[in-house]
Amino acid sequence: MSDPELEKIRQQRLAQLQAQHGGGDPNQAKAQEERMQAMEEAKHSILAQALSQDARARLNTIKLSKPEKGAMVENMICRMAQMGQVNTKISEKELIQLLESLNQQMPKSTSTVKFDRRRAALDSDDDDL
Repeated sequence: MSDPELEKIRQQRLAQLQAQHGGGDPNQAKAQEERMQAMEEAKHSILAQALSQDARARLNTIKLSKPEKGAMVENMICRMAQMGQVNTKISEKELIQLLESLNQQMPKSTSTVKFDRRRAALDSDDDDL
């Protein structure tokens, strides 16, 4: 193949890949990123208005340990605030009650831990004795 033919094939393949992955328009990707950032800022401002400082600290701790649960609680508080169900700032005790009611509604996870005891015989910790 000559170089012009190879370049034409590369351009076609690049256009095909860009079409498969959302167009590849840098302006569209930038606009999407700006919208996501604006939504995050709006969510943070709603949470700052709806939660007391202690409740906000507890929610951040929950987000560190269980990110999906923290995001779910954040979204729930934002919806409550937008519907006008939150009249005063949510205190830490109220947040705990909200979390407990949420835990009762959620199904328990059935994760189990299995120990493979056959590998215990291969440990070299006993060699030091």
